[in-house]
Amino acid sequence: MNVRRIGVVAVAAAAVLGLAACGGGGAGAGDFKIGVKYDQPGMGLKDGAKYTGFDIDVAKYVAKELGHSESDITFVQAPTPQRETLLSTGQVNLVVGTYSITDARKQKVSFAGPYFVAGQDLLVRSDDTSITGPDSLTGKKLCSVKGSTSAAKVKDKYPGVQLQEYDTYSKCVEALSAGAVDALTTDNTILAGYASQPQYKGKLKVVGQTFSEERYGIGIKKGDKALCEKINTAIKKMQDSGEWQKAIDKNLGPAGFKVDTSQNPPKVDTCS
Repeated sequence: MNVRRIGVVAVAAAAVLGLAACGGGGAGAGDFKIGVKYDQPGMGLKDGAKYTGFDIDVAKYVAKELGHSESDITFVQAPTPQRETLLSTGQVNLVVGTYSITDARKQKVSFAGPYFVAGQDLLVRSDDTSITGPDSLTGKKLCSVKGSTSAAKVKDKYPGVQLQEYDTYSKCVEALSAGAVDALTTDNTILAGYASQPQYKGKLKVVGQTFSEERYGIGIKKGDKALCEKINTAIKKMQDSGEWQKAIDKNLGPAGFKVDTSQNPPKVDTCS
């Protein structure tokens, strides 16, 4: 009798352990990891335990369409130089972080999208009238982030610029505000977010002369075409349902950012 009772207890315990291991048949809390930016107001910003921005809303919507609730998601910081490594090593499932689709990057990762088209611009101090566009940067100290498409374009097209490469845009903004550099270059979406922050409002301005086309894609592990197609379906649904526009208005509207409607919302055409 005692032996039978012990056997029943053992079977019951094993069943409980099995349920715990498989998370009750679904993804466990935090199992779906998405790489995002932590320091880009309006796009991807971490404030304590709170995540906000257009990229965050896109990430949540896509994850939901892939079958993941918000409790399944863990947001992981994805600095610009580390995004390909995070994907290729499986540390994240997706990267949604102002991730421009380029041929060079497609050698290492695959992209779904695009879900937004931005343009490279300049952020300067509000009282600076000498910088009116990229052609007026000769001899100026310009800040950007190492590994970004913005830094690469400046190196290629404007060799007279004194380029300073930092590891985050927030450090560039601090340097600009302090007078250590003359301008910051990255996508206009990101610059507008910084200019609208309370500590910089009225002190910094976006020049408003874009000189590139940045097609934001969702990065995934190289060659996962099935996942890519599912993400593209989700992006299209977000656009058609009006949720894409709601996310734009909520996150970029307060900065006074004007979306280029000739390019946005973009046609979802990438799966490579």
